[in-house]
Amino acid sequence: MKRLRIGLVGTGSWASATHAPALAAHPDVEFSGVWGRRPEVASALAAAHATTSYADADALFAASDAVAFAVPPDVQAPLAARAAAAGCHLLLDKPVATTVAAARDLAAAAEAAGVASVVFFTLRFAGPTSAWVAEQAAREDWFAGRADWYSSFYAADGSSPFSSPWRAQRGGLWDVGPHALSVLMPVLGAVTAVTAAAGRADLVHLILRHDTGASSTATLSLTTPPKASGVTVELRGETGTALMPSGGGALDAFRSAVDALVESARSGQPHACDVRFGLRVTEILALAEKQLPAG
Repeated sequence: MKRLRIGLVGTGSWASATHAPALAAHPDVEFSGVWGRRPEVASALAAAHATTSYADADALFAASDAVAFAVPPDVQAPLAARAAAAGCHLLLDKPVATTVAAARDLAAAAEAAGVASVVFFTLRFAGPTSAWVAEQAAREDWFAGRADWYSSFYAADGSSPFSSPWRAQRGGLWDVGPHALSVLMPVLGAVTAVTAAAGRADLVHLILRHDTGASSTATLSLTTPPKASGVTVELRGETGTALMPSGGGALDAFRSAVDALVESARSGQPHACDVRFGLRVTEILALAEKQLPAG
């Protein structure tokens, strides 16, 4: 079977540590090239993986069947809409955008072009957590859940290689909020209402109502002191509780996301984490953000 030509938009730490190695090694993929806003970095990343560096994004789209994105969300959305219009399937990062208008435009572009899309919510593709979500979603007795994301991403010296202006500006709501929603909604149902409250620094608390009648909470932060950091997802149902396991690296998870895009592109069947799901996540987070103090 012909390999899918997948190009990469982005040259930062996330692209070089995860996207490029996974695309270069995937047996069903021809890594068709790299484009980034810094040509010299794009050239170096492309050379490291024996592919082509493009000076123009549209030239990369023309040479590809699909495009993976590793850029800030509000850079991603218009570029991905252009890629879809060029006939490219989309492997998107979360969140797909930080405004509802941009996310809707992207979803509309993908639908109009008839291209497949997958949004890389890490926990939905990492082996232990994706299996756990599927197992819990098969049960119908859950009535409550919580997702606590206390990250020390910007604590202490803030030296994370994945630090970026958009994360510093948008905080935990937009960076780890998508992770929380991606595991709560498949199990407890679509979110029908959200209430948000602010804590210290970027800490945000959400109360969510789901269409099954269940409810959940999410606590989100990138600025937790390291000794207080941690991630917990817990469900409560008629027969007891369930805790989400840890484990599963980003590289393996991204390989699974590539698998999912290849399968969706070949079969024509939409993936559960497609751009429409990404749009819904953006809509929920935007509703929450409106309830928080400005700035």
